[in-house]
Amino acid sequence: MAWQWFHRLGSPRWFYEKTTPWLPWLAAISIALILTGAVWGLAFAPADYKQGNSYRIIYIHVPAAFLALAGYYIMALSGAVGLIWKMKLPFMVMKSAAPIGAVLTFISLVTGSIWGKPTWGTWWEWDARITSMLILFFLYLGMIALQQAFQHRDTADKASAVLALVGMVNIPIIYKSVDWWNTLHQPATIKFTSKSSIDPSMLYPLLTMVIGFYCFYALVLLLNTRLEVLRREGKTQWVNELLNNTSPESRP
Repeated sequence: MAWQWFHRLGSPRWFYEKTTPWLPWLAAISIALILTGAVWGLAFAPADYKQGNSYRIIYIHVPAAFLALAGYYIMALSGAVGLIWKMKLPFMVMKSAAPIGAVLTFISLVTGSIWGKPTWGTWWEWDARITSMLILFFLYLGMIALQQAFQHRDTADKASAVLALVGMVNIPIIYKSVDWWNTLHQPATIKFTSKSSIDPSMLYPLLTMVIGFYCFYALVLLLNTRLEVLRREGKTQWVNELLNNTSPESRP
């Protein structure tokens, strides 16, 4: 009985029903925060005294990079839960998180390259931070490819979960690369244990964008996972009732 709540979290039907009312709220909050942060950062934040207006790409680059890393944690944790407790839903979350993470990592790499050209004088540099982010992108692509490589869904899920867990070794390398090696990247400007090095007039719109990106990530992940639930549970009675616009509670 003590673990009943935990196993309920692994129920695809419970997940689908409980997340339905969250979607409009997440959509409204994420749109409001992203629009506010974008206008605030692009139109009202002051220009940087060294980089001028070119630094403003951080309002896309930094949130995308944050979510690329956080999304990998979510994907790997979901895979671990699926392997250990043999639940179906965590594997669905894991699979749904992979393409979102790949897109966010790609955005991070592209915006970083655009920012690097006026700052470093080059579009690309094989420093530790950029290279480890590129490896993260390939890990996401590997997850997507593994899901398509096996005919049996269980085998694909387990293989993908193992890859996700092995790839976790890359995450602390990304975080600490600017401290461990001499890279072109500046040290972290947003700090939670000490004063941030970025001016508050630039920091607050950036934090607004980061929170907005997190909300948007949650929205897209829920939508992707709900679609995956419908795909995998398509032959169950509750999904058939749902698709026929019949409420499950109306069953005799």
